[in-house]
Formats: sequence, C-alpha cells, structure tokens
Amino acid sequence: MKILFLTHAFNGLAQRLFIELEEAGHEVVIEFDVNEAVTAEAVALAKPDLVIAPFLKRAIPESLWSAIPCFVVHPGVPGDRGPSALDWAILEGEAEWGVTVLQAVAQMDAGPVWAHAAFPMRLVPKSSLYRREVTEAALLAVKEAVAKFERGEKPVPAASLGAVARGRERPLMRPADRAIDWARDTTETVLRKIHSADSFPGVRDEIGGMAVRLFGAHDGSGDATLLRRMSTDKGSVPILAKRDGAILRATVDGAVWITHLEEIAEGPERPLKLPAVQVLGGRLAGVKDAPVALEAPAAPGTWREIRYEETGDVGVLHFAFHNGAMSTDQCKRLLAAVRHAKSRPTKLLVLAGGEDFWSNGIHLNAIEATGKPADASWDNINAIDDVAREIVLTPDRITVAAMAGNAGAGGVFLALAADRVWLRKGVVLNPHYKGMGNLYGSEYWTYLLPRRVGEARAKAITARRLPMGSREAAALGLADAAFGHDPREFLVAAVKRAQAMADDPRYADTLRAKGEARARDEAMKPLERYREEELARMKLNFYGFDPSYHVARFHFVHKLPKARTPFYLASHRAAKGRLQIKKPADA
Repeated sequence: MKILFLTHAFNGLAQRLFIELEEAGHEVVIEFDVNEAVTAEAVALAKPDLVIAPFLKRAIPESLWSAIPCFVVHPGVPGDRGPSALDWAILEGEAEWGVTVLQAVAQMDAGPVWAHAAFPMRLVPKSSLYRREVTEAALLAVKEAVAKFERGEKPVPAASLGAVARGRERPLMRPADRAIDWARDTTETVLRKIHSADSFPGVRDEIGGMAVRLFGAHDGSGDATLLRRMSTDKGSVPILAKRDGAILRATVDGAVWITHLEEIAEGPERPLKLPAVQVLGGRLAGVKDAPVALEAPAAPGTWREIRYEETGDVGVLHFAFHNGAMSTDQCKRLLAAVRHAKSRPTKLLVLAGGEDFWSNGIHLNAIEATGKPADASWDNINAIDDVAREIVLTPDRITVAAMAGNAGAGGVFLALAADRVWLRKGVVLNPHYKGMGNLYGSEYWTYLLPRRVGEARAKAITARRLPMGSREAAALGLADAAFGHDPREFLVAAVKRAQAMADDPRYADTLRAKGEARARDEAMKPLERYREEELARMKLNFYGFDPSYHVARFHFVHKLPKARTPFYLASHRAAKGRLQIKKPADA
C-alpha cells in the first residue's frame, strides 16, 4: 500500500515504523503536521491508501479522517484517552502499559481500536520507555492494524475488548501533579515525578534561588559514603555532591542524581537543556566532586557516564551520554577511558555505548550555549576525531562497536572506527550529516565508510538522509551482524561472541591481517590526510559565508516548529523521489 505518515516530527518512533513498513513492501511518504491546508495538499499529491499518525500534538482534522482512514498511534492501553498517557502511567506506578492503534474520529483518542500491544513497565525516564518498549509495542500494533486493514477487516470499539480496555480519560498533566516535596518525597517518588516529565516538559523546581526544570534522574542512594557525610546544615534542598556534570540531591530516604537542568527564564526562547553543574555554576560553591574509578563495578543506586569492566579476555567500555550527544569534555574523558582500556591485557575491546544511544556525535546544545558556536564546534569535532583515531590505531587487539542503542551522524561513523560493528535488531542508524545544514562531517568517515561499503554506496548513503534499520545496515556492509532484541541480553551475547573470537585459534591471523590492512591503507593515503581534508570542509561549515549549519543547529536546539517537510522525506513533493541505494544481490 501507499501510506502517508502525518507527524509532528520524524522522531525515533516514526523512523522505526518507516523502516519496518518499507521493508514489509509498503511505500511510505512523510508529511509534517504544519497546518490543515498543507496536509490537504500532501494528501492530494500522495494519494495514500492509508494515513498513519505516529506522533501528533493536535487532533487530525475532520476533513482528513472523514475522507481517508487515519490510524492514530496512542501510547496507552485501550480505553485510555488524553495527551499525558505515558506520563500518568509512570507517575502512578503502572506495572504494565501498552500502545493502541485507533481510527481517528471527532473525539481525540476515542475511536475504535484496530490493534493494541502491551509491555511491562520499567522505572526509567519516559524517553527511554518511549524509545524501547513503546516503539516495540507500536511496531507490533501498527503491523497488525495494517494487515487487518489490507484484509478488509474493521476496527472494534474499545469497550468490546473487556478487561483489556482498562484505560480511562485523563487530563493533561500539570506542573502541580508532579511537583516535588523534597522534605517528604521518597527516592522512588522523586524518580517517578522526574521520569514522567523526561524529556519534556521537565519538572519545575528551584535550586539556590534559580527556577529550573529537572531532567535525567538516576537513583543515587547507593552512594552511601556521600550520604553519610551529608551535613545537617545544608538548607531545605541539600546538594550532596557533583559528578560528570550531574548533582546528587538528597531525598527523605536516599538521594537522586540529576544530570540536566533548564533555567526557567522570561522571553520567547526556551533556555537550553544543559548539564546541571553548568547551569548552576557558582551556586555549587563548596559542593565537592565525587569521582568514581573507571573500573569500579556497577552497583545499585550509583551513576556515572563512563565505566570499564573486563570479562575473560574482553574489555567492555560503557559510555551512556545523555541523548547520545558528546561534548568536547565528554570526548576527552572518553578518549582517556579508551586509552586506559588499551593499556589492559585483553584481546578484544567492546565499545558498548549506552542502552538507549550508542552515540549521536557532537553536542549541539553545549555548542550553542557557549555563545561562540563556530569555535565550540571546531573544538568538539576535533575532540571526537581524537577518539575515532584512537580506536582506529589499536594494533594489538580487535575492537568491536556493540551498538545496543541508536546512533546518528558522527556517532555512526565513530562506530565504524572499530574493526567489527554489531547491532541489536531494531537499532536505527542515521548515517548522514547533511540534515544539519549540509554539514560535511568528519570522524574519518571518508576513510571508514568507503572501506566498508565502497565509494559509490558511501556517497549514496550519506546523500540519502534517511534512517537505516539493522537489516539494511548488515546487508550493505555497514555492520557485520545484527542479533538480539533486549539491550542487556544483546550486550551479554556480544561479549560471548567477542570471547569466542579471542579463543579462536585463528585470532593471531586475524590480528596480523588487521595490521597488514592498516599498513596498506596508510601507504595508499595517510590516515591524517583524511582528517585534514574533512576538517577543511568543516571549517567552511563553521566559519564560511554559508550560515546553513548555524541556522539548522539553532532551529534544532531551540526546537522550533517545522515550516515545511524536507523533500528527502516528502518524496510525494519531490520530482525525482528518494535516492535509492543498490543493495547486494543476496540482501
């Protein structure tokens, strides 16, 4: 069928559905929900059989749903209605939640049900649930709904689903509904309140006289030594410590780490979400750093961004950066961690990233916040290039990028610096830069991508600007394998695979072949020449006369609404349609 996605933004859920439906043989075109007239024009151009709304912030107009069947993907169980479905489920401690595919009618979220899928809840930020459980459940439900529609079946009223339809109508969650009482709320209560507002709109609070929104909460109760040192004279909202840009804040029975804040300020522009320590600045005078050794084992109630561990002959480096963005400082800390891992007597190094994101490249919010974005961009791209170089130049062991989470832009090409790239099934990659104002990109991509897929495919991949699923990435040679579904189970399996490589009698031959290939490549063209050529193009992006990158970055970090749908998404508006990539004959 031909399916039109009507969506507020091409977010992670919409990208995953796009990939899976196209792989199932459907033609999917995308239109941003700008206004009713633009939507009507899109429908006239695309002539879809079906409209799917994976992510909307307002109701579908009657002129559309009365003319064409429209499926709404609602992150709630059957019978649930309202714009804060997942927020309420987290705040109220639901043990199980779900996704329902409804047919659009006059009343929002009240249409008959085409399909639904349930999932167990985790006590994690809303954004993490949305990227993983909600997305997987939505995929199941949408596929079922589309199949029923193709067969000519009809949706059923939610009330007819019996006990499954346990949802109810609930209002938009207000700031007062999740306001924190630091003198009374337990750690779990604080976590639920902040989790329910992550990544939008955040929980309103006040720290040191500054009005802020709180994001990125983690249980900090396990940091017992810090809690024992807590002074009784720290005011009504004690800040116990800081670590990796986050603050540790006491609750009545423990503590929570809060990684990011937004200052609440007057004016048309919403302030940027930034590391808590950066936002609070001098208000943290006297608050001590609480570093944790890189190799300290993971423990309940502790948090840090980077952690290293060893299993047999395999070293595993975890780096879970917020939203996958890597600032200059984070890149420097990661570089030091990679060098430490390389000093250890292991045979393989597994670069695990985080469970939600492997990496999304340079940190655009941090760049914007400096007030000198060209200089900050230059520093950040050089810092991430240093990490890529350190991974490429690892002659004494095999390196593996084990990608349990999504990756985009420079994060994808940073992964290609490893000798092997393994993906969790369902991971979404965005192996391109051009969507950010025709940014050229670095991370040695002009060397790393062609050596895997060839020059022609490399050009097509970076020019296409569309998300790529794990199946396509493996088929094109961008990745070596795709396996597993659960992020933790995937990493366990990846470490086992790595150990099997270490145990293989051919390991020495594999390592020798790697060294010989690197020597041949270096003789043909020095590695640093790739970087010099890429950075020459990047310097034009940052300092040249064309402001496209700076404009695109400003729009991105300030979340300005889209005025139109880009042609690379809206192929119904583009004369030539989408750029296709020729896949191997056996794909």
